[in-house]
Order: sequence, then structure tokens, then C-alpha cells
Amino acid sequence: MSERISEDDVRQVAKLSRLRLSDDEVAHFTGQLGAVLDYVAKLEELDIEGVSPMAHPMEMFNVLRDDAEAPGISVDEALKNAPDRDDPFFKVPKVLGEGPGA
Repeated sequence: MSERISEDDVRQVAKLSRLRLSDDEVAHFTGQLGAVLDYVAKLEELDIEGVSPMAHPMEMFNVLRDDAEAPGISVDEALKNAPDRDDPFFKVPKVLGEGPGA
């Protein structure tokens, strides 16, 4: 187990996060968080002089189409499979109630 984090630290973080943890969960998470912190410490040992920051490890490019005007579909075409319609609209069942808070 890591010396970097104690069970009291985990309990404090859980309290701030409004999480109720059992003693077994505290012990389990202490071990897990300790392993994460040990790994981060290992990464800190790396020589990254001259390495430029990056957002993704591989080259990424967005492939976007031109924003060109195109004809749309007609109202009849859009509504042809609608189970219920009130031209030129889709007709849908009411979803809000009548009481307070509706």
C-alpha cells in the first residue's frame, strides 16, 4: 500500500464528495488510490524535456463537409409515417400533468 494516501484522507475525500463508505470500502479505495498515486509518481520521473504538449497521442483531423445549401423534404414527406398529425405538425400526447409543479 502507498504511503502517499491514508485511510483518513480517503474518508475526508468521501465526506467532501458526500459519499458514505464502509470500512472495507475505505481500505479498498485507499489501496486503489495509492496505486494511482504511485503510478503518477513513476510518470514524474520521466525526462520530458523537449516534448511538446499534446491533446491526443495520434494525429487527429476533423473531416467536415462543406456547409452547402441543399433541398429539404416536404411537409408531407416528413409526416408520412407519423401515427397522428395535425397538419402541418406532428401530434403528440400530452406529457405534463395538471397539478402543481406541472
